[in-house]
Amino acid sequence: RAAPSPKMMENEVFLSFTFYSTVLILKMYLVAIITGQVRLRKKAFANPEDALRNGGLQYYREDPDVERCRRAHRNDMENIFPFLFLGAIYSLLDPSPAVARIHFLIFCLGRILHTIAYLLALRAPTRSLAYGVAQLPCFSMALQILLATTPYW
Repeated sequence: RAAPSPKMMENEVFLSFTFYSTVLILKMYLVAIITGQVRLRKKAFANPEDALRNGGLQYYREDPDVERCRRAHRNDMENIFPFLFLGAIYSLLDPSPAVARIHFLIFCLGRILHTIAYLLALRAPTRSLAYGVAQLPCFSMALQILLATTPYW
């Protein structure tokens, strides 16, 4: 088992950020796998060569369930990638470890709930609420980064 370097161990906030970021990246991989499985189950392939391999060109088509998975994945990229930047920079500001962990946890849980709501087509406003809740820590981190760096511009 690879252990964090002693220097890294000193930054409890960064370790917490690393944990939650890894959970989110694994969640994104899971959505990609689910998308592939739905493609196979629904026989809806994005590329002609894949359709030919799986029954014929008639399966070179779009499917609403596959598109829902793709939208969930795209939404993850639009939100998790900025979190990765904000969280990494925020970790360098020496915030309270407890407050930082709450930021990371809220974002992570919000994104997990958002994905569940998206993939299972849960009733509105479940997905919107999950999205909004997950944005709060990002805005908080962004504001703190701006406040910390404003004297240097």
